Amino acid sequence: SIRQWVLGSFDSLNPFTVKGESAAGLATLTYDPLMAGSLDEPSTEYCLICEWVNYPSDYSSVTFKLREEARFHDGKPITAEDVVFTLGALKKAHPQYAFYYKNVVKAEKTGEREVTFSFDVKGNRELPQIVGQLRILPKHYWTAEDDKGEVRDLMKSTMSAPVASGPYRVGEMKAGRSIRYDRVEDYWAKDLPVMKGQYNFDQIEFIYSRERTGVFEEFKTGKLDIWAENSANAWATQYDIPAVEKGLLIKEPIPHKRVAPMQAFVINQRRVQFQDPRVRRAFNLVFNFEAANKSLFYEQYIRVGSFFDNSELKSSGLPTGQELEILESVRDLVPPEVFTTEWKNPVAETRLAHRDNMREAVKLLREAGWKQNTGVLTDDRGREFQATFLIQQPNFKRVVMPYVEDLKKIGIKADVRVVDTAQYKRLTDEFDYDIIVGNFGQSHSPGNEQRGFWGSEAADRNGSLNAAGIKDPAVDKLIDRIVFAKDREELVAATRALDRVLLWGHHVVPQWHYPYERYAYWDKFGRPENLPSQTAGVLRTWWVEPDKEAKLKDQMGM
Repeated sequence: SIRQWVLGSFDSLNPFTVKGESAAGLATLTYDPLMAGSLDEPSTEYCLICEWVNYPSDYSSVTFKLREEARFHDGKPITAEDVVFTLGALKKAHPQYAFYYKNVVKAEKTGEREVTFSFDVKGNRELPQIVGQLRILPKHYWTAEDDKGEVRDLMKSTMSAPVASGPYRVGEMKAGRSIRYDRVEDYWAKDLPVMKGQYNFDQIEFIYSRERTGVFEEFKTGKLDIWAENSANAWATQYDIPAVEKGLLIKEPIPHKRVAPMQAFVINQRRVQFQDPRVRRAFNLVFNFEAANKSLFYEQYIRVGSFFDNSELKSSGLPTGQELEILESVRDLVPPEVFTTEWKNPVAETRLAHRDNMREAVKLLREAGWKQNTGVLTDDRGREFQATFLIQQPNFKRVVMPYVEDLKKIGIKADVRVVDTAQYKRLTDEFDYDIIVGNFGQSHSPGNEQRGFWGSEAADRNGSLNAAGIKDPAVDKLIDRIVFAKDREELVAATRALDRVLLWGHHVVPQWHYPYERYAYWDKFGRPENLPSQTAGVLRTWWVEPDKEAKLKDQMGM
């Protein structure tokens, strides 16, 4: 077994609706998709539920042949009718699915165990692949009545354990506190090459807590097996314990080759005070990353300087070649600096440099119409400039507070609001915030998901990932160039162009990234000699070594 911590709580066993907070691991561990992603190969999928996949040269459709042996946990076969049902049900249940698959206009049974998806566009090379990501639902379960005699509704949250098809099923559960997944011994796909050597734990358990301190102490006594550490301060200061010194508890940073996510303070442009890009640029000038990295993070972090950092997709220098050609198509819609100046984060290596940045911020705010009035910035109608940081992790407050104090120094009435995970989800789904901390993960092959991150249509759709509220026709056009890129060269050029335009839009205040995953774990695990390149793959590729576990228990007196 493997036990780990999750922040917050949960109130639903339905991961496919915007309602409620679903339990960790539910979708990925219990529901199989048509195709399985690879942890070692970016943007690569292999047939899982499907036996083969076929699409025409114009990418106008995709056809999947389902494996005859594919089964749900109740023994019923996965059929073409289940696949057709899944697309319609998911698009209806969650706005994110509706948007992600908006170009998939029809799914129909076209043969025995065969389904064809039709698209309303041609040339979108990613559509066949993202259709393969569909996690298939059992139609017979979701169209039947529950214990109360009511027809089940995928749009509603539920605490009833679902019928699914993956390597695990829901086991013991304590609502809001813990959930355990039990491995399905007769899992239909366990002998397929794509699943060999994966999902080795008999039980996977997630322990929930609304705060870190108490549950971390439990981890140090062996009540949890593994800890994914996201705090540089904790990593540097809280593992100086006998178990680590004796080698019973392993502390290890595991490198990865993922595109660095844009982790940032996301500024909500739906709020009137943030609609001027000069204001958003001022917020970046005030943030003192260098001081935070030195005093809080033990200089472990690298400042994020791109929406596609740590990859060939990152823009740099001035645009040239095909990237420049693409940008010319939106020249009248973007700031002139896109063509003349390389975008860079402000740097404050010294106190003097930080003061200079603060002065520049005040200048930009003044140009945007905000004036000092007895120490507080006000607009021409006398309204005070207010900015509240909404966060859900109390320990992150120590990062935000120095930033808040610097904003106050230039006349902004800034503060921090800490809420629980359920309230945070509701507020962010409804875009009811000034500033949040966002994390936009990217792949090495960006595509349709960019519409959800930055597209104008997503800005007004509750539950979307467009947290900043970006509505920019230039961004929309560049996203389309990415989606309909004809080859890798064009994809890279279009992505760099989008990156450059997003940066000059000053939509976020970039934070930091770290090219490792930090793990501390009790020495009972085995794992492949070569870990996958994109992640440590703990739940999919590690296992328990019985001899090591027995030795550990003996040494700990358990």
